[in-house]
Order: sequence, then structure tokens, then C-alpha cells
Amino acid sequence: MIVGLPPEVVVPVVRAMKAERQELTAAVNAYETAKDSGNHHELHSRAGTDPGLTLIVARIAKGLSQRDLAWRLGLKEQQVQRYESDRYTTISLKNYSKIAALLGVQLKATITELKDLRGLGRMIEDVSKADIKKILKHGRENGWFSEDADEEDLRRFIAENRITFGSPSLLRTGLNVKDHSEDILLHAWRARVASRAQGVIETSKPRFSPLDLSWLSSLVKLSASPDGPLRAREFLLQHGIVLIIEPQIPGLAIDGAAFLEGDIPVIGMTIRKDTIDNFWFTLLHETAHAVLHYRTGLALGFYDQSEAPSLDEQEAEADAFAANMLIPDEVWRKSTARISRSPDVPEKFANSLGIHPAIVFGRIRKERNDYTIFTQKIGANTVRKQFLSEA
Repeated sequence: MIVGLPPEVVVPVVRAMKAERQELTAAVNAYETAKDSGNHHELHSRAGTDPGLTLIVARIAKGLSQRDLAWRLGLKEQQVQRYESDRYTTISLKNYSKIAALLGVQLKATITELKDLRGLGRMIEDVSKADIKKILKHGRENGWFSEDADEEDLRRFIAENRITFGSPSLLRTGLNVKDHSEDILLHAWRARVASRAQGVIETSKPRFSPLDLSWLSSLVKLSASPDGPLRAREFLLQHGIVLIIEPQIPGLAIDGAAFLEGDIPVIGMTIRKDTIDNFWFTLLHETAHAVLHYRTGLALGFYDQSEAPSLDEQEAEADAFAANMLIPDEVWRKSTARISRSPDVPEKFANSLGIHPAIVFGRIRKERNDYTIFTQKIGANTVRKQFLSEA
């Protein structure tokens, strides 16, 4: 559904929904082929190397229902349903092997040299002692590690995350799109965000539906509330997106990130610039990655800085989405708030849109390229403390 969205964002939203429908159609076709003919190759290829999905594919290819499988295993149907709902992540290796044997799935282990991941002992060998000390200090102060954590704990923390998720390949920095696959600061920060997101997902069991985007306009309206940032986090979780606020490590200079944890979008934000206008623009930018690029890049992840406009197509699309969700271009062009010297007009304009006035003042400052004006109107130093006060 796209009812209520600004016209300026309809095209990319429709494109994303079309991609999702194509994905679902292909998945259904693969399922029906496996179920009707026993040809499981397409369905298996969609499962990739996921061992849990492999068992589900094998069951379908064998023409077995969950009830059939449960009967053969001497289990209740509900137990098989639970196994499949979490892709067999909670099953013991012994029971997994038993089901695999019943379904004709052969288990094998292959040991290969993973040069791109490197071993635990070499993970941070090229990192300066100063950076290691910086990360450990930051981690202790922010609850990552215990007070007695050392370099080995850091190496393990980062390496385990890298093995699970791979390397953050690009850090989008405006006109400079840089390879940060070996950036130890980004690895450490991403590892922390991913770890916290996993905890939220295990507890809250969110479900994300790429075809239901009717809630986007309601997200923007939350900005009008003094506690809008906190409410936005809960609102996003209700719609299957996990928002993690995690302070940046000194020297990293990252505003936000978006990536997948399983099939759940995760947004990480540092609140590096503690203003209301920057919080909402960054949040909508990362939300754009979650909803527009769910099938076209989110699995690799987006790691963003906000200083400069980007030449990258997906970054430009996310920028345009964020700007228009907050203040539609057509409405903005007709508004006298753009040229007003008085704060009264922008405030009335914000009220008419149902958004926080700081968002309007932030846009004025950016468009005029004058960050000396309306400095008291952007909600400086009001966002970070909302999240710190709840800790």
C-alpha cells in the first residue's frame, strides 16, 4: 500500500514493491515445482547454504507435510512447526542429523582457506596499538566488554562478527565512496550493533513485510512529539525494523547504517550530530535503505556519513526519499518558509505538516548553506539524552 505517501516517493516505493512481488512469485513457483514434481533445485538454490532451509526444502521436495514429517519422527506437528519457524536454529546437532537422514540430506564438512576472513590471530595484526586501546576504552565505557577485557577479547569479538556477516565493503562518504573492508573501527561498531540487534530480535520476534509500507507517513508524524525519537524506535520495531542507537567510536565519523540480520532490517545510528533535524533525516535515510533496497543491497549493508551529497544512485535515492518524506519538494517550493527571516513562518509551516519545526529550520540552513542561522531552533543536544536516560 502507498496511500498517503508524497508523490515524490511513489516511484521508488512502487519499484521496491514490484521487486518484492517478483521475488515472492519466483519463490512460489520454485515451491510449487518442488512440491509437484520433486524437482527441488530452484528452491534449494534459493535456500543457499542455510542448513535449516535445506531441511525445509527437502521436506517439500519429498512431498511431505509438516504433519507427515512429525509422524515419521514421532513428534507433535507443533514441534516441527516450531523448528521450521526458526529455521532449525534451536535444534540440537543430534536431532538435526536425525531429520536430515530421514529426508535424504547428506551432511558433510569442508575445510577451506578463507583468506578474506583471516584467522583470529591475524584479525587485527595491522591495527595500531592506539586504535586497539581506543576501541577497548570505548567498549568498556559503553558496556561492550568487562573492565578486564583485553586485546584477545577484542579480536574474538570482531572476528566472530566478520565470519558471520562478512566485511562492510563500502562506507558511503558523499563524493568519496571508500572501501572500508579492513576498517577496524567500523568492524567493531558494526559488531556491537549486530550483537544488540540479535538480542532485540530474539526477544521481540519482529516480522518485516516489504509489501506493507502504509506506516511510513505515520513514522514522520512522530517527529512532532518531544519524545519522538524514542517512539520512533518502538514504532519501527512494530513494523519489523530494529533501530539500535550506538555511539560511534572516536575517529569513525559514521552517522548511520542499514543491513540485514536474517530477514530483519537493522538500522544503526550514532547520533554523531545531536540535533533533531539530523536525527530525523538520518533515520529516514536509513529507513529508505530498509524499504527501498531490501532486495537490492541491504544484505551487503549501507554505512553512511551525511556531510556531502552522494553520486551513488542508491544513496541519492535514499537522500531524496528522506527529504521528501519529511517535506515534499512540491510543498516546499510553494512555501514562504524557504525565504523567511523570521522563525514564525517556518514554525507555522511545520505545524501545518505535522512535523517538528527543527526539521524545517534544518532544511533552511542546508539550502542557504548558512549554519549560523536558527541555531537555537534545531533541537541541539536533545536527542542523545533521550536514549541515555533510559539506560
